[in-house]
Order: sequence, then structure tokens, then C-alpha cells
Amino acid sequence: MPSRFLVPALLCLITASCAAQTAAEKPETKVDALFQKIDTTISPGCALSVIRDHKIIYERGYGMADLDHNVPITPTTVFHVASMSKQFTAASILLLAQEGKLSLDDPVRKYIPELADFGTPVTIRELLHHTSGLRDQWDLLNLSGWRYSRDRITDADVLYVVSKQRTLNFPPNTQFLYSNTGYTLLAQIVARVSGESFRTFTTERIFAPLGMKNTHFRDDFDEIVKNMAYGYAPAGDTYRLSVTNFDTVGATSLLTTVEDLALWDENFYNPRVGGPALIQQLQERGRLNDGTQLDYAAGLEISKYRGLNVVDHGGADAGYRSDLIRFPDQYFSVACLCNLASANPGDLAHKVADIYLANEMQPAEPAHADDVNPLVLTPEQMQAKVGIYVNVKDADDLVRWVVKDGKLQAGNVGEDWTYAVKPISENHFQLGEVEHVDVTFLPSTPGAPQELTIKQPDGKLETFSAALAFTPTAAQLAEYAGIYSSPEVDPLYELKVESGADGAAHLVLHHLKNGPDTLQPVIRDFFTVGASKIRFTRDSKGVINGFLLSTGRVIDLRFEPGRPAIPAR
Repeated sequence: MPSRFLVPALLCLITASCAAQTAAEKPETKVDALFQKIDTTISPGCALSVIRDHKIIYERGYGMADLDHNVPITPTTVFHVASMSKQFTAASILLLAQEGKLSLDDPVRKYIPELADFGTPVTIRELLHHTSGLRDQWDLLNLSGWRYSRDRITDADVLYVVSKQRTLNFPPNTQFLYSNTGYTLLAQIVARVSGESFRTFTTERIFAPLGMKNTHFRDDFDEIVKNMAYGYAPAGDTYRLSVTNFDTVGATSLLTTVEDLALWDENFYNPRVGGPALIQQLQERGRLNDGTQLDYAAGLEISKYRGLNVVDHGGADAGYRSDLIRFPDQYFSVACLCNLASANPGDLAHKVADIYLANEMQPAEPAHADDVNPLVLTPEQMQAKVGIYVNVKDADDLVRWVVKDGKLQAGNVGEDWTYAVKPISENHFQLGEVEHVDVTFLPSTPGAPQELTIKQPDGKLETFSAALAFTPTAAQLAEYAGIYSSPEVDPLYELKVESGADGAAHLVLHHLKNGPDTLQPVIRDFFTVGASKIRFTRDSKGVINGFLLSTGRVIDLRFEPGRPAIPAR
């Protein structure tokens, strides 16, 4: 006869097993697992809110807001959210446009006369869509001697370096190139048109009406902000403080929480601020003069993810990382704010969405047969592709092919990292996991350089030609040495030939608060220094008469030999 304790015991075991299984299957458990590595008392981390059907359905803090004082992150922790700020700057401009106080097609110089006349007017609309051609403020400040996150950077500093520019990266509305400058100028326009500070305007017109009590634009770095997370960066097996030092707003400097962002998110469904017109305009994608439609709207990016419509924007400054992603058709959003430079809140937010929206998303792209059994090239076949290739229509656009870890890889000249390529055949390759970039090496002609074509996902096709590598002697480097100046940035740039630790001669750059930086020769007259590119130019007699410096968001800043004349007083 069975024991009278057996049945209850079995029920207990079954119930416990079911409870454990149910807990493991809960979306919250799966979400927590994504943040497991930073969910400790010795690491910076992230705050998260998951929003569905107009309310927060899950929120948590992972890791520490302040390692000095052992303060944990919670959903009410305040974070600097960097470029996520831009959608609020765009909303401010659109509110003023609704009231007829400005037009999106007004020239920017109407409100900011400090800006140079570039021949073709730059409009407010072009600032919103990053199609103005204006050089980026962070790159300009660095080139002018400011040290990011070490020297205090104010709105006046940004206006100073921008006002010195006499040329654009490209004619307005002919290209898209992300420009923080545009959004700093937009905030200045809001202040000048409204007659109050940008901070006051956004608080009174956006944050207070929506009940975002822990949100404001920080325009005074010295102010005390309660419950603020400090930013950090990895440093070996520990962390170092990595915070901003800004008194500039518009492009950045919004302080907020994941709970407050849920209130802003709700405004996209029930728009108490700005009405439906504001929501429509915020999500209206830009269009170039040639008709190309952009993914970028007004401080927001419009795209698709696994078959679903997505509205998104992230941010990154110093040790802060942020992302707010919205799936409008599913009434679902994820806000993820982090205080760790190595965190990737955009990736984490997508993975959170994968958990909650699994049944509504298209399946992830399945593995192909050639992924399981990839084509393997011989060392000789790979070595035949190695080299520097120059865009035949843009001499500053160079790519490099290398053999690394026994595999063929490609990367941009001036960048340390390279990307794995998937061989489809001996001369056909693909780059990218989601959107494939196709690279084809063309049949070579005896005596002519090897050529390749790069086809982007949008169908754009470009041809690159192999170039001879440049290994200059000390005498050849001396040809480039000297003092150079530009009317568009203040410091003098001095190039010297110096012996390196390897005993070889190198061309070394010295300028205010930076350097020395060693220039790396790539091809004749073309060097890289960090992620920047320097192309020397020559006159009709072949004598060097200056150089063009390009960074990621500054194109062809002109320097000429000699010290500038000092104006008479």
C-alpha cells in the first residue's frame, strides 16, 4: 500500500518542477540573462524599461551607477544619453515651426549670422536631416586643440570653431553625413527665436507637460544632479571614470531616466505635446536633391528589423551609451541606458525585443550551405588580393586587404580593425552579416594594376584600383616637413622627421594639446594619423604646397605651408 506521504510528495515535486520551468520560460528571466555579466556590485551597468501597450511591463537596473560609493543602478537613475538628445531638439524646432515662428526652409544664417556664407544657403531642414555639409563640431574642436571630455566645451566654443569654417564637406542636400554641428545650431535657433534658454524651452514645452520630472538638458556641468550615473570605461580588470565635460546642448547633454523615456514614448501614440503633426514630422525621412530617400528623419532613424517597422536612435559620449527603440505597429518599445563605454544598448534592446516579439518577427536569416562548408582559399590565392586599393573617382577613399589569422580580411585605410570576408569564389566576396556588400576582383590586364568593384546593398557600384605601397626614406619624408596653418582652425601644425623606437625615420605631427602623432605612409603623398587622412598636394612644378586633412566627419580641411600673418592692430 503506498505511503500517505507519497502523493503529496509527488505533487510537490511536480509543482516545483513546473514552477521552475515556468520561471525559466518567463521573458523577464530571459531578459535578465542578457545583462548577467554586468549585474554585479563591481561593474557599471544599464537601466532598462520594456514598454508595451502604453505601460512599462518590466523595468530593472543592472550594475552600479557609482562605483566609488557603491550606488546601484535603478529605473530612476539619471543618465547622460548623448545623441538620443537629438529627437527632443528636433521636436523643439518643429514646435516653433507649428507656431509660424520659423520655417524649416529658412536659411540658418537668418538666425545665426556668425555662420559663413557658403554660396549656397544651408537650411534648417538640412540640419535636421544631416544633409547640410557642415563639418562636425567634435572633429573641429579636436583639430583646434580642445581635448574631448578633458577641456570644458561650451556652446560658445562650438560657435567659434564653426564660424571659422569657409567651406563645407559637400554642397547642401547632396549627401548624408551625420553632423553634431547641425543639432547644436538647431538648439541655438530655438533659444534665439523663443527668447529663452534651450533648457528652459524644452522643460516648459516638452518635459513638464509629459511629467518627465527627472529629465532636462544639462547646460551647466557644475550643477549637482541627484541620482546621476557616472560614466566608466574598461581599464584592464577594473574601470576608469569616463564622463563628459560639456556646457553645450542640442546635439547632446540630455539627462533622463528609462521611466521618463516611457512617457516620451507614449507621446508618439497619444501626442499631448505637438499633436499628431509633430509625430508625423519627427518621422518624416529626408530626401536628397537627386531623390534618394534617407533612413534618417528628424532626430530619429526609420528602418525595419526582422520584418517589423522600427523607429530608433542611440547615443554615445565618453562612458555613456543609450538606445530607445520603438516598434510602433506592436505598441512595443525598449529603453536601455548604460554607463559603460563597452556596452552596446542597441544590441541589447534588439535582443530584448527578440524575446517579447518572437511570434511576430520574421525568422532570423537561416545559415546557408556555404556558411556551413565555406570555400577555403589557398595562401597564394589570398596573398594575390593583399594591398591598398584607391577609389578611381575619389582619391581619399582607400581600402586595404590583408591576411589576418589565416583569413582574408578587408578594412578602411586609417582604421585599425578589419572585417572578415566570405569568399563566394576565388574573385567574388561578401562583407556584412545582414546587408551584403559584394566585392569582385576584375580580370587583370598585363602591366595594369589590379582592379576591384564594390557593390553596396543599395546597388551603388564603385571601382578601386591597386596602388603602390609607399615606404619613404628619411630624405623623402623631409620633403613633407615644415609648419602648416589653416584659416579654419587656430593651431599651427608642425611636421618633423624623427627617429622612432624602431630606429627608423618617421614623419611626426605636433600641434596644440595633441601629439606627437606619427604619420603612417600609405601611398605617395598620402598618410594616415589615427583615423584621419592627410593628402599632400603639389603645384605645377611638383613642389608640395600644402595638404588636405580629412577625418570621419571633416572632409578636405586645407592647410598651407608657413605661419599665418598676424593682423596689425
